[in-house]
Amino acid sequence: MEATGELAKPGNLSGVRHIILVLSGKGGVGKSTISTELALALRHEGKKVGILDVDLCGPSIPRMLQAQGRAVHQCDSGWVPVFVDQEQSISLMSVGFLLERPDEAVVWRGPKKSALIKQFVSDVAWGELDYLVVDTPPGTSDEHMAAVEALRPYRPLGALVVTTPQAVSVGDVRRELTFCRKTGLQVMGVVENMSGFACPHCAECTNIFSRGGGEELARLAGVPFLGSVPLDPELSRSLEEGRDFIQEFPKSPAFPALASIAREVLNATPALLS
Repeated sequence: MEATGELAKPGNLSGVRHIILVLSGKGGVGKSTISTELALALRHEGKKVGILDVDLCGPSIPRMLQAQGRAVHQCDSGWVPVFVDQEQSISLMSVGFLLERPDEAVVWRGPKKSALIKQFVSDVAWGELDYLVVDTPPGTSDEHMAAVEALRPYRPLGALVVTTPQAVSVGDVRRELTFCRKTGLQVMGVVENMSGFACPHCAECTNIFSRGGGEELARLAGVPFLGSVPLDPELSRSLEEGRDFIQEFPKSPAFPALASIAREVLNATPALLS
């Protein structure tokens, strides 16, 4: 599939200034965590943010933002996303809102998944957003192709590629970088998640898995390395309880890394648009 110069069409994404996809070739590396915390960090930088959760078989972001069980309503323009805060500065659309029960499995073949992703892109009335963060499932499958093809007319800013330090993860994520090249999707940078364990008592960081795999991957691929996010009990607890980690835990070991990644995205935006 070759990149095209197709121009954006009028529609529900016409008010979205920048679109960022969060990708990884490996499951369990924390794409949804990075997507959620990036959205929160951008919100705290004064930006209005939407999250599109296209991980159809594992929609975890509604729980991470304490929005599970909320209803999606219709308006003249399509589906109204769920606002997760009173200021309506973060909006969320997920298949999790469309399931009858939270533990219901999505047992669909590729064409049906692709059709829903395309419907999410065309039929969700986002309104005016500074950033739309698209959380994707692992791999390079039909869902990824459908998301990239549906978003291409709106010229996504690029992709954040998430890995963990160990070689088995880095190897799978390397294929995701190849996917980005083949589809013409610019890589904004690599994020290494679960990069050591930050002790809650002494703050010493122990490298449980490995060290430096994400940074080495970025160097070899010739793309920016955006930072390493440690395993942090306070981050885990905030996600379990649906709390705003960026606001409530500024002294946590993971906070500087997550805040820095958001600043890197903000700083890179003008250059990526030129």
